[in-house]
Amino acid sequence: MIPRSECKAFLDREPKFDDIMISLRAIARQPKGINSEVKRIIAVARKFNDEVVRPGCLPLDRKMHEDPDHLAWDYVIEANKRGFYTMFIPKMFGGGGYSLAGIAYFLEELASACGAIANIVGVHYLGVTMLFSSWNFKVINRVCKDVVKGYKEGKPCILSLAMTEPDAGTDSQNIEFMDTGSLACHAQKVPGGYKINGNKIFISMGHMSTWHIIHAYTDLNRASENTVMLAVKTGTRGFTFGKKEKKMGQKACPASELIFKDCFVPDENVCIDKEDASRLRSPVKDTNARIFAFIWAASRTGVGAFGVGTARAAFEDALAYAAKTEIDGQLLVNHEWCQSLLADMYKNVLLSRLAYAEASYANGLHGMWMVMNLKPMYYMTRYTPAGILKFSISALSRFGFVTNFFRKICFDHQKDEAIDRIDGWGSLAKVVGTDAGITNARLALEIMGHAGVRQDCRAEKVLRDSKLLQIYEGTNQINRLNLFKRMVAKPIPQAEVFSQANL
Repeated sequence: MIPRSECKAFLDREPKFDDIMISLRAIARQPKGINSEVKRIIAVARKFNDEVVRPGCLPLDRKMHEDPDHLAWDYVIEANKRGFYTMFIPKMFGGGGYSLAGIAYFLEELASACGAIANIVGVHYLGVTMLFSSWNFKVINRVCKDVVKGYKEGKPCILSLAMTEPDAGTDSQNIEFMDTGSLACHAQKVPGGYKINGNKIFISMGHMSTWHIIHAYTDLNRASENTVMLAVKTGTRGFTFGKKEKKMGQKACPASELIFKDCFVPDENVCIDKEDASRLRSPVKDTNARIFAFIWAASRTGVGAFGVGTARAAFEDALAYAAKTEIDGQLLVNHEWCQSLLADMYKNVLLSRLAYAEASYANGLHGMWMVMNLKPMYYMTRYTPAGILKFSISALSRFGFVTNFFRKICFDHQKDEAIDRIDGWGSLAKVVGTDAGITNARLALEIMGHAGVRQDCRAEKVLRDSKLLQIYEGTNQINRLNLFKRMVAKPIPQAEVFSQANL
């Protein structure tokens, strides 16, 4: 055997043990209660799929094709009735208190029945993730109260994330591009708040959301240091909806344009701005980069789970077809070539699930839900009566020190290598999962032949739905570069990523 100091030196050599064996560390530190939570939410998702999604997803897809302006409120109301929009909100803010560490498994299950309806639920938690990334307890508490109220009253209160702009997709998502991109959503500081002017586009569930967590910029030429995150409520003066995109897939989840014309957002709805960020130890630009890393590490893990769900849908449809279809008097499933393709499809599902699971573990150790995954915090929130938690947070959120405390934990005391880890694994999960989705959809069509292109066999819908996954939440090309930046390039100091030299 070798001494401990020598062992550490070997484990710190690339590829670092902590980068590639996250689950071994995470499982030991993760509260045991999360395991039972994941089992329960998977069962809940399967029940919803059987009772609601599978009977209705194809008729809904046809309805959306005939009438692109239709909004699938019936499905949103049913999801709200079952508590899906509050399920993963912490109990201290009035929610169901299920750990966000389990949300990817939940989203995979929903997507295995319909990618569009899965997104009707999943996109809400994209907005929740962005809101929580600011760690502004006053705003978080106010918005979550609305979500919980909407659940109790049967009037869904959904959140959207609004970042993409007409001339700035990738530019709005990567700190390296923001200062040279064409960002145009301007935030002007005025007495009592900010005045917002500009447009956001491709905002999932925009027309159906009550709160919109947006990024705007006080200096469009130096956006990376002048970002403002705001919560804007539907109905606010100066905020209107524009067009809905006519998409190839995931039609039931609208992609909306948000228009801001002299829209006043009061200080009480400002999640974080440059003044807040300047109170932290890191430079403002670095703090903004960490916020983006927290958001994308979590959201891309979720999109990876969507991809696994669509890969499963394609596999399950192809397997069911092969099990009942005869060719030359023999079941298709007994042909060797078909067995090989089905084995490949099953392999794609299993391996891509491992990728998003590892990314989820990374987020639990170092990312968006690391604080809530700490065993003392987890069990305190699980076993303390909800009323006491809500009262305590409502009282404490009025004091700025609570927000400052959590910001210092998540921003000032988070190591760069941990940020690389969560962001790198998020991109890896997104690429692997969504590539698996499109690959399996194509293989399903190959197995099913002419039957696969018929709308009532679902396979062609899975293909359309899965293609979108490769494009949004950062294209897979951008995510490959981010993976290179975060995890591949580290031992190569001369490597340049996202720089003017290699754009």
